Amino acid sequence: MWLYNGKEFTSEMIGDNVGFVYVITNNTDGKMYIGKKQFHSKTKLPPLKGKKRKRIVIKESDWMSYYGSSELVKELVESQGCDAFKREILHLCTSKGEMSYLELIEQVERKVLLSDDYYNSIIQVRIHRSHVKNLK
Repeated sequence: MWLYNGKEFTSEMIGDNVGFVYVITNNTDGKMYIGKKQFHSKTKLPPLKGKKRKRIVIKESDWMSYYGSSELVKELVESQGCDAFKREILHLCTSKGEMSYLELIEQVERKVLLSDDYYNSIIQVRIHRSHVKNLK
């Protein structure tokens, strides 16, 4: 279960949002992981017979069961169980650029690479000014 502002977040609440920035907290030792996740995924299918254009299928991603991209966090979830972790949505985002920017801000402000309180081991982002124009 994902929490947003202290309440359970469901698929019906997605609205126009593209994704979210989150924090996953290990209840046993208090260590955290900051990341981002999209609500939907795109898949390209081959064109139909006689057509040239590829087909794009958009479906809901695995965000409900997602525990981050960190291999360490995934291993801990497998060994300790899902109940040992708290998943919270920090920011709902209306674009991928906004999502990347807000993830970066959270990671830098919390000093995730300098602190032993976080599982994060890398910060990797590429953002253009036009990606964050809605945040001004």
